[in-house]
Amino acid sequence: MEESTNINLFTPLRIRGVTFRNRIAVSPMCQYSSIEGAANDWHLVHLGSRAVGGAGLVFVEATAVTRDGRISPGDMGIWDDTHIEPLGRIARFVQSTGAVPGIQLAHAGRKASTATPFEGGGSLKTAERGAWETVAPSPIPFAEGDPVPHSMSTEEIQNVIAAFEAAARRAIIAGFRTIEIHAAHGYLLHEFLSPLSNTRTDAYGGALENRLRLPVEVASRIRRAIPDDVPLFLRVSASDWVEGGWEIGQTVALARELKSAGVDLVDCSSGGLVPRAVVPVAPGYQVPFASAVRLNAGIPTGAVGLITGVEQADEIITSGKADIVIMAREMLREPYWAMKAAQAMGEEIRWPKQYERAAPAPKASR
Repeated sequence: MEESTNINLFTPLRIRGVTFRNRIAVSPMCQYSSIEGAANDWHLVHLGSRAVGGAGLVFVEATAVTRDGRISPGDMGIWDDTHIEPLGRIARFVQSTGAVPGIQLAHAGRKASTATPFEGGGSLKTAERGAWETVAPSPIPFAEGDPVPHSMSTEEIQNVIAAFEAAARRAIIAGFRTIEIHAAHGYLLHEFLSPLSNTRTDAYGGALENRLRLPVEVASRIRRAIPDDVPLFLRVSASDWVEGGWEIGQTVALARELKSAGVDLVDCSSGGLVPRAVVPVAPGYQVPFASAVRLNAGIPTGAVGLITGVEQADEIITSGKADIVIMAREMLREPYWAMKAAQAMGEEIRWPKQYERAAPAPKASR
């Protein structure tokens, strides 16, 4: 793991065979705009504009590895070979801009079968509304009044592992150069990690080593399935923000196991498992998780959570708290954030040749 000396937001980052032109990533952000999982023109323009805007890594949103693993009917998917080419169009364009195309592979678990935010969100509940059966480690619903999820058998767990592997293979065919496993925000892999949602008594529940098993097995299978030069990330919720739930010490233990399994970077988010959590939201509130995992597990990390300012993002990198900043809402507000940050910091950044006539002169370096 690299030292932070003379490294800033615009220092290239090399992981395995991939070099990111800077340490600014566009976070996976669901657009709820797919039909039967297929990417479309909205996704191409949405993600392409952030790549043109100078980010080093552009993630496609949480992409379901099975049809029933979608959060909503509008979620993107990669459970079928027909999904490869629409996603490949996006990956090729992102790559052509100099950014690295990444994809987040996900299964929503008990938080699946919900209405899109445009339709008010919440569980679909009934077949008349298009609901489907959800799965989870244990028969515990996410929220009061939600349908009770089906508790997965060992065979069903193995099928999900195989689905993640197959999805990763499709992602490589599509041209993605970084893969992230979604094990955060209360979705299936997070549900196996937390004792609040996992009350199993078999090899996938109970003791910490058992609750770690599924995410680690998924990571191991994907690592073996993808080329050695492709980075593998995993997003984790470092805390449930609820007493007796998943917390940072367990996250560090998981990160150590993931490192041994071939994961290259842990993307440190938090929350999402239970609706009663009280989250102390503030600028950079999740950055300490990235710092703790980086220090105590010896693995590179990504920082997320209300990172909006240039100096704020740069300080996270220069101080060694994380190796990359992964930005969400600010990138929705400003697709060209990376270019503006470079200009503010006096850093060189290559504008697309189509836009060069409008490129401002960089400010003097601080």
